[in-house]
Amino acid sequence: MQQILQQAQKMQEQLMSAQEELANAEATGSAGGGLVTAIVAGSGELKSLTIDPKVVDPEDVETLADLVVAAVRDASGKAQQMAADAMGPLAGGMGGLGLPGM
Repeated sequence: MQQILQQAQKMQEQLMSAQEELANAEATGSAGGGLVTAIVAGSGELKSLTIDPKVVDPEDVETLADLVVAAVRDASGKAQQMAADAMGPLAGGMGGLGLPGM
C-alpha cells in the first residue's frame, strides 16, 4: 500500500510540474501567410494578436475577421496539442497503478 501511495504522490508531482510548464508555454498561430499572428498560452489564454496593416481594409472587414479567427484557432490547436503532449503520460491517472476500477 505504501508503494501505491508513493506512486500516486510521484504522479501528482509530475502533474503539477506539467501544469507549471504549460502555464509558461506559448503557442503561435498565424493566418494569411503571417498577416495575422496569435499567441496563446499553454493554458489556452489568448496572450497577443498582431495584425499587419496591409490586411486592414475598411471595405473588407469580414476577411480580417476570418484571418483573426483562423490565427487564434491555429494557436489554440497548437496549445491544446502541447497540453496533450505534456499531460499524455499522466492522463491515465491512477489506472497506471494497476488498481481495479481506477
